[in-house]
Amino acid sequence: MKKIECRPLTSDHWPDLETLFGANGACSGCWCMWWRLKRSMWQKQKGAGNRNALKKLTLSEAGPGIIAYIDGRMGFVWAPR
Repeated sequence: MKKIECRPLTSDHWPDLETLFGANGACSGCWCMWWRLKRSMWQKQKGAGNRNALKKLTLSEAGPGIIAYIDGRMGFVWAPR
């Protein structure tokens, strides 16, 4: 059976999120920001802008989402509104 650990998406886990999402921000520069912004703003800052916006949330909130580790490796992210 696999061991699953969930952690708040905080600045401590930001490097893991960057590794999991890769250069494209998981899905074409989204960085889990599409439901947090108006469409026009999301498109305007697609890529690095969305990355920076999510990183700012990890610094200012008590975890804007959850990052899960499966057997010690990053598995998935859940970032609710």
